[in-house]
Amino acid sequence: MSDELRDEYQFDYRQAKPNRFAAALKKGGRLVVLDPEVAAAFQQSDAVNAVLRALLQTMPTRPGAGAA
Repeated sequence: MSDELRDEYQFDYRQAKPNRFAAALKKGGRLVVLDPEVAAAFQQSDAVNAVLRALLQTMPTRPGAGAA
């Protein structure tokens, strides 16, 4: 197997499946992948969001930065 990229790839769309996670995403939200050791500390997305919101409160605001 070569590490070279091909000019073109053939994809069989007949075997494609819908993204099963897409419906769970809220409008305007982002999907973020956590490193395994970080993910192990958080069992729920609410807990991650709470920690990140607390962190945001400690950060100085930047001029021109939008509100979170």
